[in-house]
Amino acid sequence: TTSYNLGWWMCLCALGIFAASCRCIKPCPNGITMNVILLQDEESPWSLNFVQGEILKAIDTDAAINVAQGVNFNLTAKYGGFSTTPYQHKGCPSSTCEGVDELKSLMETGNLGCAVLGPTCTYASFQIVDAEQGLKLRTPILSAGSFGLSCDYTLNLQRLLPPARKISDFFIHFWKDDNKFKPDWKTAYVYKKQTNTEDCFWYINALDVDPGNFSQIITRRVLRKPEELRNVLKSHKNRTSNLFIMCGSPMDVLEMKNGSVEADSSDILFVLIDLYNDKYYTNTTSLPFMQNVLVVTMPNTRKYNISTDLRDNNTMNDYMAAYHDAVMLVGRVMRDIINKSQLEIEQMEFVNVHYFRNTSFDGIAGNYKLDKHGDRDVNLSIIYTTTDNKYKMLFTFDTEHCRTTVVDADPSFIWGKRLPDFKPHKVTDIIVSVLGVTVVVVATIAFIFYRQNRRGRLLRKRWSHIACDLITLLENSELNVISLQIEDERSNNMSIKIRCALYDKKIVILKELKHSDGNFSETQRIELNALLHIDYYNLTKFYGTVKFDQRVFGVFEYGERGSLRYVLNDKISYPEETFMDWEFKISVMYDIAKGMSYLHASDIQVHGRLKSTNCVVDNRMVVKITDFGCNTFLSPDRDLWTAPEHLRKQGTSQKGDVYSFAIIAQEIVLRKCTFYTERCSDQAEKLSRVIKSYFRPDLNFETASENEAEVSHSCEIRKKRPDFKKVENFLGKIISKIHNQENESYMDNMIRRLQMYSRNLEHLVEERTALYKAERDRADRLNFMLLPGPVVKSLKETGVVEPELYEEVTIYFSDIVGFTTLCQYSTPMEVVDMLNDIYGGFDSIVDHHDVYKVETIGDAYMVASGLPKRNGNRHAVDICRMALDILAFMGTFQLRHLPGIPLWIRIGVHSGPCAAGVVGIKMPRYCLFGDTVNIASRMESTGHPLRIHVSQPTIDILQRTDCGFEYEIRGETSLKDKGTETTYWLTGEVGEDYNLPTPPTTENFHRLQQDLANMILSCLERRCRGSVRRKKLIPCQKTQDEDKDQESEVESESDHPEYLHLATVDNTLSTFL
Repeated sequence: TTSYNLGWWMCLCALGIFAASCRCIKPCPNGITMNVILLQDEESPWSLNFVQGEILKAIDTDAAINVAQGVNFNLTAKYGGFSTTPYQHKGCPSSTCEGVDELKSLMETGNLGCAVLGPTCTYASFQIVDAEQGLKLRTPILSAGSFGLSCDYTLNLQRLLPPARKISDFFIHFWKDDNKFKPDWKTAYVYKKQTNTEDCFWYINALDVDPGNFSQIITRRVLRKPEELRNVLKSHKNRTSNLFIMCGSPMDVLEMKNGSVEADSSDILFVLIDLYNDKYYTNTTSLPFMQNVLVVTMPNTRKYNISTDLRDNNTMNDYMAAYHDAVMLVGRVMRDIINKSQLEIEQMEFVNVHYFRNTSFDGIAGNYKLDKHGDRDVNLSIIYTTTDNKYKMLFTFDTEHCRTTVVDADPSFIWGKRLPDFKPHKVTDIIVSVLGVTVVVVATIAFIFYRQNRRGRLLRKRWSHIACDLITLLENSELNVISLQIEDERSNNMSIKIRCALYDKKIVILKELKHSDGNFSETQRIELNALLHIDYYNLTKFYGTVKFDQRVFGVFEYGERGSLRYVLNDKISYPEETFMDWEFKISVMYDIAKGMSYLHASDIQVHGRLKSTNCVVDNRMVVKITDFGCNTFLSPDRDLWTAPEHLRKQGTSQKGDVYSFAIIAQEIVLRKCTFYTERCSDQAEKLSRVIKSYFRPDLNFETASENEAEVSHSCEIRKKRPDFKKVENFLGKIISKIHNQENESYMDNMIRRLQMYSRNLEHLVEERTALYKAERDRADRLNFMLLPGPVVKSLKETGVVEPELYEEVTIYFSDIVGFTTLCQYSTPMEVVDMLNDIYGGFDSIVDHHDVYKVETIGDAYMVASGLPKRNGNRHAVDICRMALDILAFMGTFQLRHLPGIPLWIRIGVHSGPCAAGVVGIKMPRYCLFGDTVNIASRMESTGHPLRIHVSQPTIDILQRTDCGFEYEIRGETSLKDKGTETTYWLTGEVGEDYNLPTPPTTENFHRLQQDLANMILSCLERRCRGSVRRKKLIPCQKTQDEDKDQESEVESESDHPEYLHLATVDNTLSTFL
């Protein structure tokens, strides 16, 4: 009947459909954004009467997003509701042509927008989206419904609620899944109620229809009446399945069971499809009749509570939420389109459906994932009722990957340990099955034993290398000192080179097998096969051998944290008080004891080379033993871990391994060198004394606990050495006792250790951060000494400094008068000390002014102001004040190696434009360029000693300021390459007393060089005779000899030229010029 009605309605709509498909559509962005085409009644939960309000809310939300993002566009909607009131059967079954008529009207009037919301009814949607007879419409359609299989794989339909195809796929894959709580199922009954909601009708129809995937894979029988269902439940003999599928609500389950005892049996399982109901999350209390029911429902991601009362103003359901979220998706797509070029927008007649597919977004119903066909994927929840009548989640099913995941690892349901089998059990079948299984198991065990023995014999006869292309050498491989290193503490050249590599997605180490070409002897093959079969938690795994570069390597498991010796020595990363406490130390010894216990019980039997350097620690702080079972490749060692009896007579034994364990235990307890003793520190001497006499390491009983001391002491004495099984049991009891006393679980212990480790790391980070900051500050201070602050900042941020032109700066030059003569009579070190004393004083003066010291070249000192930081007219003021301070400083300066010898400088100052920038990459310099630099240098070279020579531009700038500087005109001065300029002498500042030295006259200046040389020679002669010394005040009690010395000293000073005695004090070393 349904097919007949559908075909009849399709014939009636055909003419209108084909006519509408030829209409022209107005360009999308210029018209109405969305058209809403929904059934409009008072009964359907997706009615336009209920959905319209949610659509308006979504439009307002999207408008706020557009305002926040600066998008000048808002969504608009045109609502088109259709009614089925005139028809005998109201609702979706009578909506076949109604949606088409509404859409055709929109196309004819040019009101079709960028997207269509609705319809929900499958009958209405199919006529629109059918590729052969539909409208051939390219505008995207977003529907919260259209569940039917007929709407699958369409060109422009997006379904925001799971369609029937997804539910069918769920049953197919869930039925086939076999896990801890569910067996593989192959049959089912499908109960189809006589009246169904829109979703249930199409979900059950997908399981009912013969060409469907479910009916082809799962053997199913459809029950259409309640009487059929009750008959099947009562007839245990004729029932073909224990599984029943239905769609509805818990009340439908109650109505279906109708008090039937058989329906509540624990052999039966009902699967209820109830996707759009949130009561399983909001009210976890279930009812007894739901105990043998699994409910398939949507995930608990809703941001609202469902209210199914259509007469209430607070009506809310998943259909309304889906249309709300559809508007948000359209808004997001429109924002993506608006960001495109205007030409693309003008040429766009419709929105490409690919914007809505293979995408995900969040809405009030949770996260949406739309697949390549536009259908929604979800993580379905499979909920069961516990024995105390509580709803609880058992599984989840991902419809995107068709994967079932167990959620409740310890379910408490009516079926016992596992969900029931699909087939009813029969007693005879059970007996036959048990006997058959028994026979098969016995035969299988016998066959396995036979194959293992045969395989073992074959493996002992042959050996194959790992293909070298399966192993990838890691780059920058270095010597790996953490594992498989045969290390003698007396010699560093005994270590074996080990390389890291990647094998089977794991990091491994390659240890070269010396003196082997890969053609192993039978003994070696037997040993390698035995090693290959060792697989234990506290022993490193051996993967095989590989050939590289004509050499043979063993492939072994990698220990991430290094050897135990390395961990014990690293007291920073593994501090004693916080990390390496007694419990941890016992745990380390327990790991070694377990590994050795297993090794002694295996075919290998003896290690022979046990030491702390071949006990490695993985990233979980588990200790693993390595270097075992390689007796044909590695010879026994003779070191401090070796038992005394094997030092005297070479060999290996299990008792010797126990002795080695005792030495390791002492290392663990004390965290000191191997075989630590206060009586002897030389390792060679220790080894000699162990061989010759009874000599044992110290064990501090005050530091070690009683248990550790007992273990270590008993393992050292040969006759008392226990086997490793006893050691393992003893340490295990200690660990259990510790946990019982502290009432602490393993998880609590782990968390406590992590907290201690974290605190220690925080302390280390704080220390290292403080050191880093101190070093960074030192580097910054050094950089700021070498380059200006802004230049340093630019270099640190961008790595380059752009050259810059400054309109007006002031440059200072000075040099030492008679510097060549002073150098002639001074040693190189004295010259360096002299310049350091002078420029040290200059630098301290520079720090008090807004100036930048450019450089010093020999005796020349260059300073600039107004760059790199511009300071208006202040640059001339700061340079002049600095020059006055420097001149005053020179009046009090004394040479350490030539006391009493005057020191003069010439100073030149000039103002003008200048270019500046950083020159060079290695040892970069901040350099100044331009005529201003040259003129400033000429001002200095044409000046006079103890004079500040200032140019006209600088005087002009000073006159523009409020500062009252004192200066006198010098007159016309000839500057090289610049002609004649008017220049000035700067003599002071109003209101300031600089105590400047008196400059020499022109006549004295011309006589300076010769007189200075004579003075230096005289000073050097007196220094050789010891006559030049600091003059002191003479008290009345001085002897006559001292008076004579004083007079002779004054006489020597009186030999200086007259112009050098312009000002004197009692101290002859302080002469002011």
